[in-house]
Amino acid sequence: MADRVVVLGASDLQLPLIEKAKSLGFETHVFAWAAKDVGEKVADVFHPISLTETEAILRVCRQLRPAAVASIASDLAAVTAVKLAQALGLPGNPPETAVLASNKAAMRDAFQRAGLPTPWHRKIRQGEPLPAMSLLPFPLIVKPTDRSGSRGIFRLETPEGLAEAVAFAQGESFERAAILEEYIEGKEYSCECISEAGRHIALAITEKYTTGAPHFIEIGHIQPSGLSSETEERVRCAVFRALDALQIRTGASHTEFRITPRGEIRLIETGARMGGDCIGSDLVPRTTGFDYVKMVLDAALGRPLDRTRILRPAPAAAVRYLLNQKDLEHYEWLKRERPETVLREHIHFDPSAPVTDSASRKGFYILQASSREQAQQLADLRDNPEEKDSEERES
Repeated sequence: MADRVVVLGASDLQLPLIEKAKSLGFETHVFAWAAKDVGEKVADVFHPISLTETEAILRVCRQLRPAAVASIASDLAAVTAVKLAQALGLPGNPPETAVLASNKAAMRDAFQRAGLPTPWHRKIRQGEPLPAMSLLPFPLIVKPTDRSGSRGIFRLETPEGLAEAVAFAQGESFERAAILEEYIEGKEYSCECISEAGRHIALAITEKYTTGAPHFIEIGHIQPSGLSSETEERVRCAVFRALDALQIRTGASHTEFRITPRGEIRLIETGARMGGDCIGSDLVPRTTGFDYVKMVLDAALGRPLDRTRILRPAPAAAVRYLLNQKDLEHYEWLKRERPETVLREHIHFDPSAPVTDSASRKGFYILQASSREQAQQLADLRDNPEEKDSEERES
């Protein structure tokens, strides 16, 4: 009988992991809320149990005796994976990581204790009063403490609308809490890492593009970052200290940060999981040649990381998400004029559906290019995404 691998989550984000485990001869057992997602069909065995029901999953896993528990690109799944690995005696991060790397308030506190550059913040639980407005450093970001995918995020220039934004963010939060944090000016990036026994490897740095205020929905990502080698080294040092502060010792991680106009690195947040939006599953392999998904599986199995290059690295690659008719028209132009640059696409364009967060975007395509500048042009991504007209982008 083949060894079993438990995959947490059944959405298309988990598909590369399910397919990788199957290609290596593992029997895949996928756990998720039944929602007719692709992983339900691709898995060898699908278990319709929500990722929030850790004890129910654990009871099944004790019978399965899997060789590994793994997930990619999901904060909720990463939390469950830590708890299951601990209970089953499988490789994984320590229990503290489940909280530190998934709750933004706990994460900020850990960064502050470690002396890391992180924004001012304040956690507000449902029912708690708001702090005095004179104490708040506007502009502010309001977001749920424990969600991802641009859910419930607001930027506020003044106190007007603060109570409503906090209430909305608390409603989106699993623990019914919001975090207020200082808004950091500057371009946004992420650092994609893999760790083995506490030793961290930075695989790539990604430049991120969003709609800007008020909701900061991510519209695209490009590798390489365009940063200087000196700046990238400073980033790696800061990110590795952040991983140590969150006790991330094994597996993938995705750290978001901004670089201010003065060149300061300010850490935003770290997830103990691969970056979503096709960053880890597609961009990292395309620009580095490394099989990042297999590395995640190696870590979960307790095996040495396989650093064999499976691809010849491309000079640049990008993922571009569609939000509106203009984005769709550019994609159609690209497919017509430069089809050789498009590696993969998943378009489900519904012109009547509003885009309110990452989950409601209208599809994506992945491309490779001969330079970062060409990738930026082909993906229709500008140098200063914060200056975009966000209403145009979200219309």
